[in-house]
Amino acid sequence: MTNITITGGSGFIGTNLISYLLEKGYSIQNLDINPPKNKKLIGYWESVDILDNKTLYTKISAFKPEILIHLAAVTDLDGTTLEYYAANTKGTENIIEICNSLDSLKKVIFTSSMYVCRPGYIPKNYDDYNPHTTYGESKVAGEQLVKAIKQADYNWVIIRPTSIWGPWFGVPYIDFFEIVYKGRFVDFGRACTKTYGFIDNSVYQIHKLMEVENIHGQSFYIGDKPPIQISDWGNEISTEMGKGPIKSVPFSLLKLASIIGDILIKCGIKFPMSSFRLKNMTTNNILPLDNLYEVVGEPPISRNSGIKRTLSWLQQEKGYKYS
Repeated sequence: MTNITITGGSGFIGTNLISYLLEKGYSIQNLDINPPKNKKLIGYWESVDILDNKTLYTKISAFKPEILIHLAAVTDLDGTTLEYYAANTKGTENIIEICNSLDSLKKVIFTSSMYVCRPGYIPKNYDDYNPHTTYGESKVAGEQLVKAIKQADYNWVIIRPTSIWGPWFGVPYIDFFEIVYKGRFVDFGRACTKTYGFIDNSVYQIHKLMEVENIHGQSFYIGDKPPIQISDWGNEISTEMGKGPIKSVPFSLLKLASIIGDILIKCGIKFPMSSFRLKNMTTNNILPLDNLYEVVGEPPISRNSGIKRTLSWLQQEKGYKYS
């Protein structure tokens, strides 16, 4: 039985990945500062801070993993300093140091982010960076630490998840489903086209990258083809909920709502629209997946099946009610 250590396995991607790998018969160690989202996975969790190098080393070296998947990170966009994102830089440095000392280790998957480049910017190659947030800068720094590894006895790859959605997700895409559920999502005529990824496909792709040989030192975006316009996706979700097609409104109304939202958010009042979110909804972000598909092939789950699985989870876990 292959031992796999997953850092940050209590989050959205980690929760689904652990369940998937357990079904495949792997032995799992989840190291995370937070308990699992899915309480059924509590037995695989050990509480540890990615910045606590000594405890981290003790736990990982005792488990003797053959594969390590580094997911642990601060992923919100609230920070304005790199110190806020120390988990993404110093945490990655800790993992590299520990990996370099493990005789059992064969492969490491380091998780980065699509936000190493701003939305709408298509990188010329995987060393071309253009972050637009401090979070993105921290992920660039993390990638550069990985790429600086010298003479490792293990293989490594870097993954950049795109806009991933599905069971156990959080902000922003659970909010998107909720807006559609409440009938508040509208087609405003300027919706963006983006690369998205259904989580079951994402964990399938990560598993394939675990298994495949001869990809050492490569980077891959994780996501599904083809990209889709967000209003088309909203229509598919709304239709599957039995609510029919989404309504159309002038773009000017949404622009006004975003301005109001900015004011309310500054006052500490939660509001579903803001200028940041509107820009995100109107900026195309189509990311290159060709090298991923060449290695792992077509994903197993269609978008429509993914929507059905997600809605079933929302009914069970969040109490959604629809026909």
